[in-house]
Amino acid sequence: MSNKKLMEEDLKYIFHPCTQMKDHEKIPLIPIRKGRGAYIYDFDGNIYLDCISSWWVNLFGHSNKYINSKIKEQIEELEHVIFAGFTHKPAIDLARRLIAITPKELKKLFFADNGSSAIEIALKMSFQYFKNRGETRAIFVSLENSYHGETMGALAISDTGLYKDIYSDILLKTVHAKSPSLVCESEALNDMRAVLRRYKGKVASVVIEPLVQCAGSMQMYDPSYITKLREICDEEGVFLIADEIAVGFGRTGSMFACEQAGISPDFLCLSKGITGGYMPLSIVLFTQDIYDAFYCDYSEGKSFLDSHSYTGNTLACAVANAVLDIFENENIIEKNREKIELMKSLTKPLEKLPNVKEVRQRGMICAIELQGYDAKQRVGLTFFQKALKEGIYIRPLGDIIYFMPPYIITNEEIKKMVGVVEKLLHVV
Repeated sequence: MSNKKLMEEDLKYIFHPCTQMKDHEKIPLIPIRKGRGAYIYDFDGNIYLDCISSWWVNLFGHSNKYINSKIKEQIEELEHVIFAGFTHKPAIDLARRLIAITPKELKKLFFADNGSSAIEIALKMSFQYFKNRGETRAIFVSLENSYHGETMGALAISDTGLYKDIYSDILLKTVHAKSPSLVCESEALNDMRAVLRRYKGKVASVVIEPLVQCAGSMQMYDPSYITKLREICDEEGVFLIADEIAVGFGRTGSMFACEQAGISPDFLCLSKGITGGYMPLSIVLFTQDIYDAFYCDYSEGKSFLDSHSYTGNTLACAVANAVLDIFENENIIEKNREKIELMKSLTKPLEKLPNVKEVRQRGMICAIELQGYDAKQRVGLTFFQKALKEGIYIRPLGDIIYFMPPYIITNEEIKKMVGVVEKLLHVV
C-alpha cells in the first residue's frame, strides 16, 4: 500500500476533525503505518518525530512496551463490562491511586470517556448541586481565550470564536472574565470579582485551564492567579472547576498544574495523557460535599443520572494504571526537568529573530509566537509542510509554533526538533 492509494480511499469516505477538507485537494493526507517511541512512520517509508504527542496524548511514545504488556494482560481477562451495578479491579485501583496523588480535598470521582464529556459532567454536577439545595444557578463563568471542548456545554463556556460562533444561537449563555494570560493579574482578578458580584447567586461555577490556555494560542499565566481565584470563589460561594485535560500528568512541570498554585479545585477534569495515548478515558474528581449532595433515597430525585456506554472501560483503566506505574517507577517528573531546561535554553534565543514575537514555556509546553505575516499567508501551514520534509511533525496553531513532545524524547531529539524550526524561521 502506498500513501497515495490510502489517501484516495480515505478521502472517499472520511471527514477529518479540525480540517477544511478542500485543503486536501492540494495538501496530501498522510496515512500512518506504525508508531514506535517518539516516531511515526508512513507507508512510503518516511519517518516523523512526533513533536506534539499526537494531540498531546502520547506521554510515553507510541507502542510503549510496558503499556502494551498491560493491555495484553487485561484483554485476556475482561475487555469491558457495564459500570452501573458492576465494578472491576482496574477501575478501583485507578480511583484509589488518583485520589492519593491529587489534592486531598478531592475524595470521589466519576468516569467518562473523553475530555469534553468530563467538562459536561462537571458543569451538570455543579448546576445540580445547587438545584438539589433549592437554588437555580444557570450561569457559568470562564476566561476569555479559553477552550474546553466541542460538545455543546463545553463549547458554550469556551471563548474561541473559530469553533464556537456558528453555534451561538443554540448554546448556553455564559459569561467570560478577563484572562490573566492576556491582561495583568490584578486586572483579571478584579474583573472576576466584578463578574461574580454582578451575577451573585446565579453562578454555579468558574472554569479555568490552569497555567496554559492550550488551544487559545498556548497563552500562559502565573499560578498566583489561581491561588487568588480560589479565595474569590470561596468568598462568593461558587465552585472552581480545573480543566487539566491538556495540562495534567506532568505537562506544566508538576504532576497537576494546580499543585503550583497550592490549591484544590472543587472539580478536577482529567483526560488526554491519562492513558498515554492508548484509549479514550476521562475522569472528574470532586469533593465529599459535592458527592453528599446527590446521596439520598431514590425517590427524592437528587441522583446524578449521567451515563456513557463505555464508562469505566476496563482496558482504558488498565492502561491508565500502567501510565501511573511509569510515572512512579521511572521518576518522570524529576527526569523531565533536564529536558525542560534544554528546551528553554534552545528556544529562548529565537526571540532575537525579527519574525519571532515571543517564546513562552511552561514545563514541557513551549510556544513560539510569530509576527510580521499576513493571516492569508497561513504561515503555520507552511511551517507544517516544510517541517514534515525535515522529518519533524508539528501542528501550528495559526502563527503559533509549539512543542509538546512525549516524555521519552531524548536530548538529541529535542535539539533536532528545535533546530529544524530554527532553520525554517530563517527561510519562511
